[in-house]
Amino acid sequence: MFADTPFVLRVGERSDQLDAMLEDAGVATAAFVTAANPGGMPADARENALSTEALLNAQREAGYACFPGAGRDPLGAWPAEPSALVLGISRREAEMLGRSYDQNAIVFFEKGAAAELVVLV
Repeated sequence: MFADTPFVLRVGERSDQLDAMLEDAGVATAAFVTAANPGGMPADARENALSTEALLNAQREAGYACFPGAGRDPLGAWPAEPSALVLGISRREAEMLGRSYDQNAIVFFEKGAAAELVVLV
């Protein structure tokens, strides 16, 4: 069963809760991807919401379990970005997905390992 309460994922740290979600889903990988603020340039909230909805819908149509979330700057210098946690996606596919939304980076997860920031530019 997937977690029904919010939880925090941090780059450089592993997550027991995410590992349990991956186990329950029968997969070993996941990615946290945003479609907001392409190219690191601030977009308006409506544009970001529409892009995020398209991202979530496309990943669900592709057969992935996908959950909405928010990427937050730990220093608070950048506003939270609507994002998606995509379970079962390969690293290669996740990188392609991030690039397709003109993103500078994604966060990739492997079961039992620390979350990795993957720079795409």
